[in-house]
Amino acid sequence: MNIRYMTPEDRAFAKTLRDHATDEQFALRVQARNGYVLEEDGVSVGIMHHCIFWDSLPIMNLIYLAEEHRRKGYGAQAMRAWEADMLRRGYKMVMISTQADEEAQHFYRKLGYVDCGAWVLNNEPTELFLCKTLKA
Repeated sequence: MNIRYMTPEDRAFAKTLRDHATDEQFALRVQARNGYVLEEDGVSVGIMHHCIFWDSLPIMNLIYLAEEHRRKGYGAQAMRAWEADMLRRGYKMVMISTQADEEAQHFYRKLGYVDCGAWVLNNEPTELFLCKTLKA
């Protein structure tokens, strides 16, 4: 699998998945190199993007693979590549969140993420936050 930074040309593909960013937000993601496209054999199969929380902590906003490309190891490869990129950029810890009623929490725990907090919002499932210390 190839993982590369998003370019302006990836906007149409991102829109076919679960990317609700405005055109302006997408352009900023490209400029800041906070978005990635996941490719297999030259075909785009997924996207992921993050932001920097508190100006010091990368948090994965979204990792999304097209349905037919799930459960093939691409998500784990993508997360490892993102973690390596964050380490190269000088970050020592990363964070991700998922709703308590989603299965993704088990995926992240298998990758070494540990619970580090939660948000409880009215009439919404609890949002779990998981962190991982990065090591060279």
